[in-house]
Amino acid sequence: MAYDEILAERIRKVMDQEQGTAEKKMFGGIGFFIHGNMACGVHKDMLVVRAGPDSYQEMIKSPHTHPFDITGKTMKGWIMVEPAGFKGEDDFQQWVSSGINFALTLPPK
Repeated sequence: MAYDEILAERIRKVMDQEQGTAEKKMFGGIGFFIHGNMACGVHKDMLVVRAGPDSYQEMIKSPHTHPFDITGKTMKGWIMVEPAGFKGEDDFQQWVSSGINFALTLPPK
């Protein structure tokens, strides 16, 4: 399995409500961008969320999360959420919105 297409479609529906979005296949999955900054993505069956340095420590304490590390080097400010952590629509919306909100704080690329 390259990445969960159903999860990607769920993210796409949320991202389509934002201006300046794009998507790009990367890291064996897909990344979703706002104004050139990645907000979230999919790696295998996991949701990748850009948490940013300020909220990372709190978010990583959430159940079903772990640091984003697919190469042996942890990406600071990024987390991976296992499917159990975003099964409910409210949880899913909260995770994706967190990534979007952080990406919107960054200058456009």
